[in-house]
Amino acid sequence: MQSILNIRGNVLRIEAWGDHIVRITQRKDPHFLDRDYNIVTGSRTPTWVKTQETDRTFHFCTSGMTVSVDKETGAVTFAKNDGTLYLKQPALCGLEPVEVFRNVWDNATVEESSNVDGARATAEGCETVFDRMAYRAVLPLAFRQDEGVFGFGSFEEGYGNLRGRKRYIYQQNMRACVPMLVSTRGYGILFNCGCSMVLDDAAAHTLALDCVDELDCYVIGGGSHRAVLQGYYQLTGKPPMMPRYLFGYTQSKERYNNGEELVGVVAEYRRRGIPLDVIVQDWCSWEEGQWGQKSFDRSRYPDPAGMTQALHRQHARLMLSIWPIMTGNGKDRQEMLDHGYMLGNRANYDAFNPEARKLYWEQAKRGLFDYGVDCWWCDCSEPFEADWSGETKPDEETRYAINTGAAKKYIDWDKISLYSLYHSQGIYEGMRGCSTRRVVNLTRSSYAGQHRYGTITWSGDVSAKWETLKHHIPEGAHFTCTGEPYWAFDAGAFFVKKGVQWFWNGDFDNGVQDLGYRELYVRWLEYGVFTPMLRSHGTDTPREIWRFGEEGTPFYDAIAENIRLRYSLLPYIYSLAADVSFRAGSMMKPVALGYPADKATYDLTDEYLFGDFLVCPVTEPMYYSAGSLPLQGRDKKRNVYLPQGIWYDYHTGRQYPGGQTIVADAPLDRIPLYVPAGAILVTAPVVQFTGESKDAPLTVSVFAGADGSFVLYDDDGETYDYETGAYEQIRLYWNDAERTLTFSAREGRCPGLPRTREFHIRLALGSETIVTYTGEEMAVRLDKDAGGEQ
Repeated sequence: MQSILNIRGNVLRIEAWGDHIVRITQRKDPHFLDRDYNIVTGSRTPTWVKTQETDRTFHFCTSGMTVSVDKETGAVTFAKNDGTLYLKQPALCGLEPVEVFRNVWDNATVEESSNVDGARATAEGCETVFDRMAYRAVLPLAFRQDEGVFGFGSFEEGYGNLRGRKRYIYQQNMRACVPMLVSTRGYGILFNCGCSMVLDDAAAHTLALDCVDELDCYVIGGGSHRAVLQGYYQLTGKPPMMPRYLFGYTQSKERYNNGEELVGVVAEYRRRGIPLDVIVQDWCSWEEGQWGQKSFDRSRYPDPAGMTQALHRQHARLMLSIWPIMTGNGKDRQEMLDHGYMLGNRANYDAFNPEARKLYWEQAKRGLFDYGVDCWWCDCSEPFEADWSGETKPDEETRYAINTGAAKKYIDWDKISLYSLYHSQGIYEGMRGCSTRRVVNLTRSSYAGQHRYGTITWSGDVSAKWETLKHHIPEGAHFTCTGEPYWAFDAGAFFVKKGVQWFWNGDFDNGVQDLGYRELYVRWLEYGVFTPMLRSHGTDTPREIWRFGEEGTPFYDAIAENIRLRYSLLPYIYSLAADVSFRAGSMMKPVALGYPADKATYDLTDEYLFGDFLVCPVTEPMYYSAGSLPLQGRDKKRNVYLPQGIWYDYHTGRQYPGGQTIVADAPLDRIPLYVPAGAILVTAPVVQFTGESKDAPLTVSVFAGADGSFVLYDDDGETYDYETGAYEQIRLYWNDAERTLTFSAREGRCPGLPRTREFHIRLALGSETIVTYTGEEMAVRLDKDAGGEQ
């Protein structure tokens, strides 16, 4: 059911889309277009349970939300049905007419070039024609004074709470957009559009949408972050489960040169006993002069099938870089041109065209996937960046203008942010159509709904600076809190040294030989242990563990210990992934969205939540500065704010009351970690690859002081059989008053998983109780408190 209102020459359409979801659409006329941006895939079923009109106000109620519209001003208020306010939009959205033009490239000339980000092609000599009238929409914002706002994706600035900030929201190498904001007041707003935007809560207090045919957004309530994500997935679809191997360690660099080198790197990790699951072949696996060709250069990969088989025999997966841009004389490019499937520069394929997406996948399949490639790295998925040159970084407004302007040359103005979304759709649908294996697509750009396609977005080609590491912490949490759950980065940064261009701006000209860089790399990797994907990558210096010393030296041992820590946490991490897919959970998010009642968390920028963990990365050097210069007298500590509640130091078991700042130990090999009372963590013995042992005993650590629960999940880790019920869950409940941990009866059935399981149970880091679980409900009473300092 929908309601149409005419207010001050504007037409508002208000629709109930769920118990806690309301859609608002605004135009200057009643001819709503409902353009499909591939964002919202859910259907509208609920209706209003109550509507009411007074002299001044329209009221519309779902079973969980009330929307009130002021007849005179157009102000719209969203609240719970008990009157608790979510949001008040103080006035109608301003709709400024915009003439939209498009370019016709029939007689254009194309100039091919390259830069440090690969091949490029630019078309000139187009005919520009009028396409239609649209709007620049300016939405007034009136956030409450005590409100924290997060989301919109990951960017470069390192902003935490977006209150009082200005943010340019567009796709670029180091900028990944998601048009979704989330508030500590328990609501979110999803903007159904594909244009660039500018959030200005510093001066204008507006969100300006560059080009829309109508303002279209969904306000999602529910009162908690999980409830908001439930609404988001109701609209955009649920995230599929990622394969288990994704949660291991991924080794990469720019770049391995041949198949022999790939196989040899994996063999060396196995020889050293360092866990590893994925090896990555970065760009230029194709023949010289055929940029973006999706086939192997046989001079360097003479037997692609034999190479992938050799990797698989070592229990490693191959991720390979593929590009949406094709230049030179490759067969794939010519095939796209012959079908008319290229954009105006005749180099980027038209991912908006479903037939072009289908052909792109067919090329990837016959040239790469059929030889055993396991997963994809869809690089340069923006796909136009105009500021990736020059010695001086343009100011932010200029960067916004030139990057969005470059995209508008070839793509409809209201779709310039959507390329990666459609590109990812083609990879996902293609692979699912011919394989039962789960799709993995590491990509540099993102948008709302892209999670449906098995994507992980990384932060782009950033530079090795302590400041960059510090900026990553809030930006990653901004990205994942929107409902796009998988985010990653190049551990140690992509650019390590100082180059000529403004973006090649690392602080360590001696690369991995610089002890200062080794320290930065270790801290970055420690942070990566507590993100959805742990991956090392970059240019201008090697990244394998033996490049940082040998066993028994501090940096090597710190890297090895933290990779092993990641593998010990695999049961917990894989269960967090299931919580995302099945129950709209979050692997990673800002502390404020986990503890919205604690206002002191709103402006934290150097801590975040990973499941139950409060993760506190070290973002300053403690041992060496650039040039391997020792830092004398530096404490190996950092300050940590603990939110309200009871907290445990994960490493020592020491207990702390929350609502205070403490000083945490932070030696080189340790990232400060805290766990709240009531948490239940499940860990396993360290393995060399994620599928090595399915029946090893698991350790359940219970952190007393509050009731708690956890759902332990498992499946085959590889296929989509879980979609038809081939998975198992055990629900764990901790009753703090009775000191009892209850295991539910096993839910579900997955062939190949053990029927009985040995569990080692302990309170915090105290003594263990060993039990055998047979699949039936059982309760275990734990009488002894945890050891460690109290």
